[in-house]
Amino acid sequence: MGRDGDILIYARGQDSITLDPALAQDEESNKVISNVFEGLVRFKPGTTEIEPCLAEAWRASPDGREWTFYLRKNVKFHDGTPFNSGAVRFSIERQMSPPFTGKTTYASFAFGMVDKIITPDPYTVKFVLKYPYAPFLHNLAMPAAAPVVSPAAATALGEEFGQKPVGTGPFCFSEWKKGKIITLKANRDYWGGRPEQEKLVFTVIKNGRLRALALKLGLADIVDGITPPDARYLEHKGFKVLKKPGLDIHYLGFFTDKEPFNNPEIRKAVSMAIDREQIVSGVLHGFAFPANGPLPPGVLGYDPEARPLPYDPEGAKEILARNGYADGLKITIITYTNPRPYNPPGGEKVAAALKEDLARVGIEAEIKAYPWNQYKEALLREEGNSFLYGWINDNGDPDNFLYTLLSSSQIDNGLNTARYKNREVDFLLVSAQQETEPVLREQMYRRAVKAIMQDTPWVFLNHSLRIAAASPEIEGFEPHANGSVLLNFARKNKK
Repeated sequence: MGRDGDILIYARGQDSITLDPALAQDEESNKVISNVFEGLVRFKPGTTEIEPCLAEAWRASPDGREWTFYLRKNVKFHDGTPFNSGAVRFSIERQMSPPFTGKTTYASFAFGMVDKIITPDPYTVKFVLKYPYAPFLHNLAMPAAAPVVSPAAATALGEEFGQKPVGTGPFCFSEWKKGKIITLKANRDYWGGRPEQEKLVFTVIKNGRLRALALKLGLADIVDGITPPDARYLEHKGFKVLKKPGLDIHYLGFFTDKEPFNNPEIRKAVSMAIDREQIVSGVLHGFAFPANGPLPPGVLGYDPEARPLPYDPEGAKEILARNGYADGLKITIITYTNPRPYNPPGGEKVAAALKEDLARVGIEAEIKAYPWNQYKEALLREEGNSFLYGWINDNGDPDNFLYTLLSSSQIDNGLNTARYKNREVDFLLVSAQQETEPVLREQMYRRAVKAIMQDTPWVFLNHSLRIAAASPEIEGFEPHANGSVLLNFARKNKK
């Protein structure tokens, strides 16, 4: 158990923006939120599997339209008020029609499929959905939007709630010195058992090299966002280094409704011309690992045996010649200038590497780069023939990758940027949305992924690699691929 004076110091590169889960849309906010607040369910440590949290059990109706949750009893918020079904309903309705000025980022994504919420008694909550939606459980595990807030505190504090959060989690909010530190203290009455540490301090050290040095000197217990060279150095010195694939995908997309990439053979030729391993090691400097399809490891439907088209420049040349491009081909790749979590050096550097690879097979690529917001407008205009892009998953469910980005129903809203259409894939993705049995869902997603990879609407480049390190005395630290960290099980073994 925690002892007075036990402090766990977590060093990161930036401060949180808000501690109100209704408004949070950044990882640094969610790192703290996931220790102060809880949802009805949560991700098992280090995975995208769902386990009980504030709900002890749940069931879905056979048609997938009604989800009933049975809540834990005798749980209290940090302000002493009781947790119950009314608090769950309040937390969701607060976001769907916010009483304060501000944009509730994830409310429509997390709860847009909810028709109504019924609370038949203090410890039962029933969600009636507008349509069957199997990923609903994963939405309820998200650090943003899904956590339950204290109705009393949220009502009393209004817009200030994000500065003085009150949840049911293992740690209570204590102090926030903006830009410097956020201090949490152990919730001694936590239903899951008092945390191992008495205090949890999130401190900001902007420079990654200095964060690694702080760990080495004992000024921090855990650090994240460090470089591969620093990680190797710390590992050599006996520190624990944890590498986690990110819930994201980085890809070269094709406008499949425009020449020349309305021909799947030309898409395959481009894919075979690109040396993805070299891009990961030479351009992304080890901050990533090659993708073997549209899903990252750990997500339902991911197939470790899947293999994308191999790097084969000679084979690419043969395909081009067979399709009337023996003398070469000119294309335009549009890209973004900004760094992205799945591409820290930025789009221009990766695009330059792609240009070199393509030139070797006779494809002349013009690169056009834009700042992020202008880039998204160029995508909607379908500028050029192809584009460098990526996606960061919100809820750990394959639906948020595959349906969102590759269903033909997502073309008009601009999310299916490749304008990819495949009737079999559409059918499988809608069926998987409505199937609540995980084994059957996985089979549907694997079939869909196989068909997508055959069609090659994207060149699957890489996923991010998140690197954190901890002192040798720390045990029980397991970062999540979505960037959140649950630290009540982390403990410092005294020498």
